[in-house]
Amino acid sequence: MKTSSPTAVVAEDEATLRQELVERLGQLWPELSVVGEAADGLQALRLLDALRPDVMFLDIQMPGATGLEVARQVGTRARVVFITAYDQHAVQAFEHGAVDYLLKPLVPARLFTAIARVKERLAGAPPDLGSVLGALGGAPAAPRPYLRWINASVGQSLRLITVDEVLYFQSDNKYTRVVVAGGEALIRKPLKELVEELDPQQFWQIHRSTLVNAAAIAGVTRDFRGRLQVRLKQGSDTLVVADSYAHLFKTM
Repeated sequence: MKTSSPTAVVAEDEATLRQELVERLGQLWPELSVVGEAADGLQALRLLDALRPDVMFLDIQMPGATGLEVARQVGTRARVVFITAYDQHAVQAFEHGAVDYLLKPLVPARLFTAIARVKERLAGAPPDLGSVLGALGGAPAAPRPYLRWINASVGQSLRLITVDEVLYFQSDNKYTRVVVAGGEALIRKPLKELVEELDPQQFWQIHRSTLVNAAAIAGVTRDFRGRLQVRLKQGSDTLVVADSYAHLFKTM
């Protein structure tokens, strides 16, 4: 049974932004009780069913299930406020819809406006989101920013390395080697995650265990077995190219 105090679930996969939103909601809408937080869409759906909140704050781009997919399951069970990153098509759809939106990074004045609109709608039944979701379904998704720097271990110290400095990444047991001019460092992030987070135009996967910075490549040669090997502009390392990635070098 619901209390007189409105309740909300905040679903946002960026932990810092999620925490900031919860804190600002506490400041600007102290009567609201944030009863659940989700880091992905599937968790948001579970919280929707378990907690039946009055309001769902949903990041449009989340792993597991997007905010739009979650909103389709919300239906008329809750009011929805979407969180999005600079997507003009989506913003136009929101302006004409029965939901509200917040842009990243959060602006307190915009959040205050969204809160005021949600408060006005709490007295009535949640709207049918069908039309606005249909409009949003055709809007292009806002791209995620690519990884620009990493914290890597060098001995007992941590070093901040920009990805532009990296010559190549290479898997090494439970670590990944980060090779730069004049040295190397270690990170625990597996190569498969780096493949998803790095700009594919800048970093080429040339082997299941190797990602190379395309700007660091001097050329390719063949060893005595006929295998392609990458020569780097800096250092004496050569990197083996697996047959399945040889097509990257057809024009070189």
